[in-house]
Amino acid sequence: MQVSRRQFLQVGGLGLMGAMGAGALVGCGGGSEAPAGSEPAASGTDKPVIFYNRQPSNSSTGELDMTALNYNKNTYYVGFDANQGGELEGTMIVDYIKAHIDEIDRNGDGIIGYVLAIGDVGHNDSIARTRGCRKALGTAVEKDGAIVSDAAGTNTDGSATVVKDGTLEVDGKTYTVRELASQEMKTTAGATWDAPTAGNAISTWASSFGDQIDVVVSNNDGMGMAMFNAWSKENKVPTFGYDANSDAVAAIAEGYAGTISQNPAVQAYLTLRLIRNVLDGVDIDTGIGTEDEAGNVIAADDFKYSADERSYYAMNLAVTADNADKFVDATALYETAQEQLSEDDSPSKKIWLSIYNSADNFLSSTYQPLLEKYKDILNLDLEIVGGDGQSESSITNKLADPSSFDGFAINMVKTDNGASYTSLLG
Repeated sequence: MQVSRRQFLQVGGLGLMGAMGAGALVGCGGGSEAPAGSEPAASGTDKPVIFYNRQPSNSSTGELDMTALNYNKNTYYVGFDANQGGELEGTMIVDYIKAHIDEIDRNGDGIIGYVLAIGDVGHNDSIARTRGCRKALGTAVEKDGAIVSDAAGTNTDGSATVVKDGTLEVDGKTYTVRELASQEMKTTAGATWDAPTAGNAISTWASSFGDQIDVVVSNNDGMGMAMFNAWSKENKVPTFGYDANSDAVAAIAEGYAGTISQNPAVQAYLTLRLIRNVLDGVDIDTGIGTEDEAGNVIAADDFKYSADERSYYAMNLAVTADNADKFVDATALYETAQEQLSEDDSPSKKIWLSIYNSADNFLSSTYQPLLEKYKDILNLDLEIVGGDGQSESSITNKLADPSSFDGFAINMVKTDNGASYTSLLG
């Protein structure tokens, strides 16, 4: 079932918040804000380079790596509006608490306690999700003008310094909101966003302070579902994730409380469409904000382009029990971007594409299947290589001959490491 964002918004539920904290972002409807068209790639350094899912940036400060993003005139980033998505997840949680206040405080102590699974403390998307949830729940602490996103460890007494107790008034009664515990879900080998680690963590937390846990929050569905299956499903504790993976959407019928769709069809399409446009020598906005000859186009309110950041961002959508049926197939193509391009105008080209960790749930179960569908529509031959989620060399060692490829789509292990790839391209 192919469903557009406008159709989603006609369904009951939370809908889409306005973009938050996206000061540099500007709309791209009709192509008026997109960069100028690109000439066909003529040399190694002119070939299209698309970073996706992991935006080149400093893992400590979040500052964008503009050297990597300006590697050449045909370099872009494709992702989603992380700030808007983090805020949306937080708002979804608060709305759920208010709607279920009569049963949410399991031990009746007047404290709404939640635990938080952090994906990667150095990943800008993970940081945005942690910040968004803490802001909405009133537990955020600011330092140097930004919400602290560090893990709190165990905080059952409310004494942690990286978070604070929040308050929430519902039906004339004031509740305390407390982040009881949070940690980065990282293996001993260094892999982050690790679902088994999250499953072990919720079991440990539950055995220590189980009846104080009223809500389970996760930076993604992989970890969220691990905690749901390990403990919260049986104990009927609402669990929230991010990514709208098919298993998580299906689990909403079993008590998984909600998730956020990154609009993956838009992201996957943009990842390959930008490459296609560069190789064809057409305006970069073709088939995106401006309809192409086949009729492909993305609605203006489904994405944003930041010229300063050379980045395209898909907008996020809240998925709850009210509209989950519209998100059952996470690999459905975008409704108005699934028309086959002509081989005469867009001949087949060979693209090297990396995935930071072949075991990543979202990338393997949602993003990659969408890429496989779009590559055929866009006449692109993908060579997909997967890393181990720990070392950049597990990917870069597989790029032996960059000259044999017409373009590159790069998903790094760490956001700091853009140069590890661009240095190989010439």
